This record gives sequence, structure tokens and C-alpha cells, in this order.
Amino acid sequence: MKLGSTLITGIACGAAAGAFWGFAFLGPAMVADFAPVQLAMGRYLIFGAVSAALILPRWRDIAGRLGWSDCITLAWLGLAGNTLYYVLMASAVQLGGIAMTSLVIGFLPVAVTVIGSNAERAVPISRLAPSLLLCSAGAVCIGLQALALPPSTSLLQQGAGLLCAVGALVCWTSYAIGNSRALARLKDVSAHDWNLLTGVATGLQGLVLIPCLAFIDTEHDAMAWMRFVAVSAGVAILASIVGNAFWNRMSRLLPLTLAGQMILFETLFALLYGLAWEHRLPTTLETAAFCFVVLSVITCVHAHREPATTSSAQA
Repeated sequence: MKLGSTLITGIACGAAAGAFWGFAFLGPAMVADFAPVQLAMGRYLIFGAVSAALILPRWRDIAGRLGWSDCITLAWLGLAGNTLYYVLMASAVQLGGIAMTSLVIGFLPVAVTVIGSNAERAVPISRLAPSLLLCSAGAVCIGLQALALPPSTSLLQQGAGLLCAVGALVCWTSYAIGNSRALARLKDVSAHDWNLLTGVATGLQGLVLIPCLAFIDTEHDAMAWMRFVAVSAGVAILASIVGNAFWNRMSRLLPLTLAGQMILFETLFALLYGLAWEHRLPTTLETAAFCFVVLSVITCVHAHREPATTSSAQA
């Protein structure tokens, strides 16, 4: 049987989300002289401002559909999936290096898929085993590639970086699960509007980060600040506005076990963008990781073919 249109559309949205999210990894490289808190603040202040401007014409109608519990959920999702996650991820890279960070964060699809296997209409974990093993193999290859590089930080910094990476893993896993459940519960709020509401909540958190600048070296020339604003705006619009919109649309089309695998597209596109930025071809381990990730997604899609077709026929 051919794949259902819902499944195909959901996978396409997941791939598009990964393509736009991949730009978020270029931001820290382009403005490496700025601290993680500054990067998070710049990105999410702009994300919040753009979201507020886009949702303002429909604010009264949308606000009437939300309760206080939904507002609390938005604040939590903004913190877990955006503000805190981005600060922890950037800190992990700076303290522990790309090796440890990529290896830990690379297990996001595994964590989301395993937890999602307990959800309603989920595919049994046994059918997802090949996909999870391939995903893990890809993450290990990426980590081994980075481990081949000489360490640039102390053992204490490596340990702090590991804690930050684990924290980032927990944050985004919580976000992916919580966001999927919120979208399933709020049938009368579109995925696009939910993303904009999350952006407003995250923008307010960006305002809270402003006092942190007093403890950070902000001595940069005018050109550096212009570059910082341009990169922050680009990441906010491409990754947070467009990428999140595709992800929310996908979250309503795919079961959580398959949605978790779609996070792999972010890793793939981040790798491609990184290679283009560094003007080089992939190494053997990077090529192996790419193949493992692609096979992981293919096997996961195959495991969902029958359930997706059945649920589509019942809808």
C-alpha cells in the first residue's frame, strides 16, 4: 500500500522544519565573539516582536480561546524549547566542545521516540528498534568525528559542558512532547497561531535576560553589533518563525514516535550548512552518520505505514 497523504505531508513538514532549524547552528559560528545569553536574547527578542506583530490583528479572537493553563503551557514551552535550551546548547559547545554536545544532543530522536511509544496509537517500540539503532549509530559517528579533534578546554569545563548538554537534551525532549500534546488538545488554535503565541511568550523571556548584560562583556564595535542584529534576525525569522511553523504543522499530522525521528533532519541540514560554511567535503565518519540518519528515517516511516494508513481511513 502507498503511504497516506497525511503521512507524506507530515514528513515533508518535518524535513522543512529541519532545513530551517539548521540555520540556528550557523548563528553562533557567525557571531562567535558574543555570549550564549546574548545570542538567545537577540534571537528571541526579535522572534517575540515579529510574532506579536503577526498575531496582533487576531489577538482578541485567539485570546478568547485560551485559558490560564494554556498561558502557563506557553511560558513553559518557550522556556524549555527556546530560551533555556538555546543557552544550554551554546554553553555546552563552548565548554565541552562539539564532540560531547553533538553526541548528547544527537540522542534527541531516541529520547522523544521512546517516550512517545507510550502515547495513544503509538507504534510498538519493538517495531521501532531498527530505526532507533540506526539513529544511535549516526549520533555515535558524529560524536566520534568530533572526538578526533584535540580538546581545547579543561576537564572541569568538559564536565560542566556535559551537564549543559544533558540539560539541553532534557529541555528539548520535554518541549517536543509537551508541544505535541498541547497541539492535540487545542483543536481550535491553528499550528501557526500556536507558534506565534509561543514566540510572544519567548520574547517576554528575552526581556528578562536583558539585565544579564550587566555581567557580560558587551564591548563590541558598531560593525560587530550590526552583524549580531542581522544574524539574530535571520535565525529568529528562518528558524523560530518558519521552522517552528512547519514543526507545529507536522506535530498535528504525525504520531509522536515518528515526529521524534523528524528531529534528525535538523542534524542533517546543520551538517550540510556547516560543511558549506567551512568550505570542505564530509569526512568518512560524517558520511556514515548521514547514511545512518537517512536509513533511520526510512525505517521509521516504514514502521508507521500500516498504522498511518489505518488511522487515515478511520478519520
